[in-house]
Amino acid sequence: MSTELHHASPPLETGSATALLRFATAGSVDDGKSTLVGRLLHDSKSILTDQLEAVTDASNKRGQEAPDLALLTDGLRAEREQGITIDVAYRYFATARRRFILADTPGHVQYTRNMVTGASTAELAVVLVDARNGVVQQTRRHAAVAALLRVPHVVLAVNKMDLVDYAEPVFAAIAEEFNGYAASLGIPDVTAIPISALAGDNVVEPSAHMDWYGGPTLLEHLETVPVGTDRSAEPARFPVQYVIRPQSGEHLDYRGYAGQLASGVLRKGDAVTVLPSGLTTTVAGIDVLGKQTDLAWAPQSITVRLTDDLDVSRGDLIASGTPPEPTKDVLATVSHLHERPLRVGDKVLLKHTTRTVRAIVKEIPYRIDIDSLDRVPEPGSLQVNDIGQVVLRTAEPLALDPYAVSRFTGSFLLIDQADGTTLTAGMAGEAF
Repeated sequence: MSTELHHASPPLETGSATALLRFATAGSVDDGKSTLVGRLLHDSKSILTDQLEAVTDASNKRGQEAPDLALLTDGLRAEREQGITIDVAYRYFATARRRFILADTPGHVQYTRNMVTGASTAELAVVLVDARNGVVQQTRRHAAVAALLRVPHVVLAVNKMDLVDYAEPVFAAIAEEFNGYAASLGIPDVTAIPISALAGDNVVEPSAHMDWYGGPTLLEHLETVPVGTDRSAEPARFPVQYVIRPQSGEHLDYRGYAGQLASGVLRKGDAVTVLPSGLTTTVAGIDVLGKQTDLAWAPQSITVRLTDDLDVSRGDLIASGTPPEPTKDVLATVSHLHERPLRVGDKVLLKHTTRTVRAIVKEIPYRIDIDSLDRVPEPGSLQVNDIGQVVLRTAEPLALDPYAVSRFTGSFLLIDQADGTTLTAGMAGEAF
């Protein structure tokens, strides 16, 4: 047995120099999001020399003396145009204080659905606003998606402050309007920062033009915001991905269940419930990287051995604590992602963790009006980018936690059963 594995404890990275922050950027078209991403990467010295030289050469050919930092993301856009299916560009960079994974999402209204992809694993969302235009419908839509996906931290980056003479009243009015809307959505933490991505004000370095602002720069906030949820405090949820049962050799009596621990901690001897059957047993052993251990924590990939010889297969959920109640009736808030509408009576596939079952859309009780947050009752269908509530009936029982409790076992996808197209992202329970 590996001593290191046996005595290891779940890592808590909230304040360490190696902590990882996943964050997403969102903003309307022409709000300067590409320039902001480029400025952040450039001023944090996260751009390779040859990349900067290529951007400088391209800018010079356009008659620009300074490099156009928006071009730093053009290569990623080209990749999307060549057929990448998820229209979100991911960039990795690091500073001395923290590591980052940035999900750069498109700004067009018709691609709001792509923010769902980028924000689904994010702990922070940067919502960009043009200081000249203030809070627009797309701003409200991005804030609603962040709230729907339970993103714990939101930054309102009021960009192009240089075009409004760095006026504090302009920034204050935009921040007040956005904070009011965010409060109605239940967003727990909003930080407003006045910036100029083009000039570099308050992105990485403090601005000399806004001495009235005493808060952090964008990068300073990204480096210091609390990150990392203590998944070890949550009940263990282990979706079974693969059953390991050797057919030959000396380990014929071995039966293990492999997958990724979605949340919580599993220990040898823990009492667990296998769902949806509801059978109970205990953990006989845990294997990590081929070695036995007494302890595993999310998001480790592990193999679990159970004391009793139960009928467990791919798609089952091994749970500790108080397990979710399996049900065929699913009430959920959804964001519709496809141009093809989702209608009452549609037959779909529902993919939850490693389990996929047939389902039918029984009801669409309401659609949410993004501007007013009013509920539009009985819309009959959901169009692309719509957020609403659905009631589904599944062919087999599912064990879903409320999304407000677990972003991992409370989420699912609706898929077209004919061609495998992803239609809708779902979150079990109420939205706001």
